[in-house]
Amino acid sequence: MAHEYIRIKEELERQMESGELVAGEKLPSEPEMARRFGVSRETFRSAVKQLEREGKLRVSKGIGRFVTRPQDSIPSSLDRLNSTSEMIRSSGLGEGEYQESIRTVPCEPEWAGFLHIESGDPVVVSERIRTAGGEPVSFNINILPYAISGEAFKRRRLHGSLMRFLEEECGIRIVSANTELIVPAPSDVHAAKLRLTEETPVLLLKQTHYDEDFLPVLFSYDYFRNDVFKFWIKRTR
Repeated sequence: MAHEYIRIKEELERQMESGELVAGEKLPSEPEMARRFGVSRETFRSAVKQLEREGKLRVSKGIGRFVTRPQDSIPSSLDRLNSTSEMIRSSGLGEGEYQESIRTVPCEPEWAGFLHIESGDPVVVSERIRTAGGEPVSFNINILPYAISGEAFKRRRLHGSLMRFLEEECGIRIVSANTELIVPAPSDVHAAKLRLTEETPVLLLKQTHYDEDFLPVLFSYDYFRNDVFKFWIKRTR
């Protein structure tokens, strides 16, 4: 079964690459496709389930399976601190965004611990979805002490790189970050903003950013589609 499953998957991928199957096209029914390949429905289902996990097929319940437009990948080394804007631009993809909210709120205990401020102190919270090639690829929640950012977000609309914005508007130059990598739970409502299907992989980078004096100036939850952003790190012994 494993051999047949791989053969079917590779043939469907070949048809997608050659244009025999185009983005938006609906596959014939499961029984018909199984007959075409001369395999059981279970074997054919195993092949297309893998393509669904890789984002190459989309399932519309009660309707069928559709070929999706292949999404380019965005490689990024974790040992280099790049903004989301820089990562998207370096891939050659068109960058876009839409701001969900910018608000001033009391600092929550977890944020306070990372930012070395008091719980309840005012912080500015910015939430944005970033797009590449017209598709949502990251969701960023950025928390800054109000004592640092002040009215900067009222003076100028945030667009593109937050690191560049902070340097130009607040005189803050971020030079390093401590990053924790987390696989979000299926129930995470923020990760759900990026899941085009139930199988879309999402990675969370929980980060504290530091300025040139190694003072924490920004805490963030950065969600990335892991089928688009390919994070790697060089390890040596």
